[in-house]
Amino acid sequence: MPDQGLTICLWFDTEGEAAANYYTGIFPDSRIGRIARYTEAGPGAAGTVVTAEFELNGQKFVALNGGPQYTFNEAVSLTITCADQDEVDYYWSRLSAGGQEVACGWLKDRYGLFWQVVPAVLTDMITDPDPEKVRRTTEAMFTMTKLDIAALQKAYAGG
Repeated sequence: MPDQGLTICLWFDTEGEAAANYYTGIFPDSRIGRIARYTEAGPGAAGTVVTAEFELNGQKFVALNGGPQYTFNEAVSLTITCADQDEVDYYWSRLSAGGQEVACGWLKDRYGLFWQVVPAVLTDMITDPDPEKVRRTTEAMFTMTKLDIAALQKAYAGG
């Protein structure tokens, strides 16, 4: 039976294989899959990479070297749900290296892809039935670039 899973295709200019190697070097339980190369039929130079399949924590991706006409923007981001501050710090430092820290847990990596590095507890805090807790937490989050769990918890608790 053919694979019925979901694969996210990421369009790169020419650096798809490098990006796949970069991401799999950051995420545990990750791997590189098949690499497809252009042939003499083109449109890319024969022998250069057209696609690189990779997997991050069980999620399938394919990096497509499709040329410069399309680039990433904030309309699409990948979210990493982190168990604790150490995990937030780990992903933040690696993915923001050579990229740009944005705001509220968002960053743009060196390839232009946007990520949200979010502590799991944040979802519980901003969906709490108490609107004051939600307001305080949200206001605290708006002051942050990388999210700080202790500061979020303090705001949530009213301190």
